[in-house]
This record gives sequence, C-alpha cells and structure tokens, in this order.
Amino acid sequence: MRILVVEDNDRLARLVADGLQRRGYSCDIALRLDEADEAMRGAIYDAIVLDLGLPDGDGVAWLVARRKSREAPPAIILTARGGLEDRVTGLDAGADDYVVKPVEIDELAARLRALLRRPGPRSQTVIEVGRLRFDTASRTARVGEAEIDLSRREADLLELLMRRAGTVVHREVIENALYNFSEPVTPNAVEAAVSRLRRKLEDAGMGGKLHTIRGVGYMLKDNGE
Repeated sequence: MRILVVEDNDRLARLVADGLQRRGYSCDIALRLDEADEAMRGAIYDAIVLDLGLPDGDGVAWLVARRKSREAPPAIILTARGGLEDRVTGLDAGADDYVVKPVEIDELAARLRALLRRPGPRSQTVIEVGRLRFDTASRTARVGEAEIDLSRREADLLELLMRRAGTVVHREVIENALYNFSEPVTPNAVEAAVSRLRRKLEDAGMGGKLHTIRGVGYMLKDNGE
C-alpha cells in the first residue's frame, strides 16, 4: 500500500515515512502542496497523511478542492492543531480521520489500516482468483489452507494483479505501485519481482496463472481454477 506524507517539517516527514515503511507501507514525501499535486499526478496512492500548515497554502483548503474534483484518496490529517473547532473543520473538509501531534507510529499505522478497511473502493477485504485468496488486511495469501510466504513488495504486487485479474497491468503501473520516488529502481526490478512471485505461485500449485505480455506488462489469469 502506498502512502503520501504531506508534511513541511522534513525531519518529521522522514520519521513518519520511515516508521510506516517499517510497518509495511511504501511512502513518498511532499514538503509542499504543489509537491503533493505533482506526486499525485505521477502515482496512485491508497491514502494521504496530511499536515495543515504548509508553506504554500492550507491543507484544509487543498483537501476541500481535491474532494470537489474527486481526486483525493482517503486522508488522515496529522497536525498540531488540536482544538475542537479545528477537528470539526478538518473532518467537514473531507478528512477521514484527524490525529493530533505527537502520535506514535504504531497508532498511525493502525488508523491507516482501519481507514483502508472502510467501505469504498477498497472495501473488499478478501480477494479471490480461483483457489488463490488474498487478505488485504493481514497481507497474507493462501491457496486452500496453505499460506504463501510473501515479502511486503510481493504482497503488494499480488494484490495489484488480483484486483485487475484478467486484464493486463502495464509495467509502469506496477513500478509506480511498488516503488516510491526516493527508491532507486533498477531496469529489471519489476521483472525480478514478478519472477519471484511467479515462482512462489508455482510452488503453491498455481503455475500458469501469471503471464508476461511481452513489451506491455503482466496479467493474472482469472480462469476459475
């Protein structure tokens, strides 16, 4: 799951991003609202962690505009503004949760998990493709009763492919979903991740499910087997 941290304090932004990454999230950082806009043009995010007092504008107004144009994923406001009026304003602006600094990373990660389980585009907690099942909350995959041992990145890749089973997922879409902007990505990184996942699916008796569409991307076959 990919998170955008919008926070103008560089040290705090990195602490939040590093903490969430250790808990299984992929994170990008935007220190300004214009950087957040640019990031969202180049990647699809599962959620935003949003500060309010940014150098180039107010997070509440930015969120209101994003909600009106339906361009914002679920958002948690993370701010030092703890007054009742501030909280009400933030939630009315379209925030899905409101957290006052300081906050423990474990709590923030738990709030993100709860947010991503709410009804909406990601309401399907368990995805099934034939005998293959993926639990988006626990990040575990099973074939029957046997669990497949997946790394965080392999789990993210499998979820993406399962959500689009039967259709081709372009290589660029996979790269944007698996790697944040600060990570060095080697030319064959996506191919290597797909190869590892394919091998684990084959070991679990799901050989022939994951197909390479040469020059385009990859497809997980949804053939009911």
